[in-house]
Amino acid sequence: MPFILKAIDDTSAYERFESVLIIPCRFCPAASAAVMNNEPYFEVFRRFLKTGAYERFIKGLKSKLEKKGIETDVFKSRWLHQFVLCMWTSKRRAALKNRAKDYDALVVLGCEAAVQTVRDSVKPTACEVLQGVETEGIMSVKPRLNLPCNLSLEPQSISKYEYHGTQLWGETG
Repeated sequence: MPFILKAIDDTSAYERFESVLIIPCRFCPAASAAVMNNEPYFEVFRRFLKTGAYERFIKGLKSKLEKKGIETDVFKSRWLHQFVLCMWTSKRRAALKNRAKDYDALVVLGCEAAVQTVRDSVKPTACEVLQGVETEGIMSVKPRLNLPCNLSLEPQSISKYEYHGTQLWGETG
């Protein structure tokens, strides 16, 4: 059940930085981009485990920042267990912390849990962590395998998301 995430098109918040590292989660934002653009989540023979609509968004964001004179790169994830940012291993978090030292800001393309994972991973570095997408809701999807080995996500329902702070299991409010 992935989050529905909406791109934040306004890049003016990043103009105060000289360098930005884009950190994409490859699950919820990619699923959102695929569903919103009515495109496959994975096209195995064309892009292997990448989502076309999401890759275009990342390239576009990188291009916009570079046109403003901001040094920009993308923190890449190559293995399946690295795709869901909020579930990264300690080794992956350490790799991010090491890489983050070279940037003024980190733009996280993921939900609030992904942003918090990045914040926890890079402490105590001086770079600022920003969320590059907004959580709009939660979607239930039905995966569909289409020939030739394309995986599409058919939305079944979308629920509005509202954050009300944290509450522990078993507590009543």
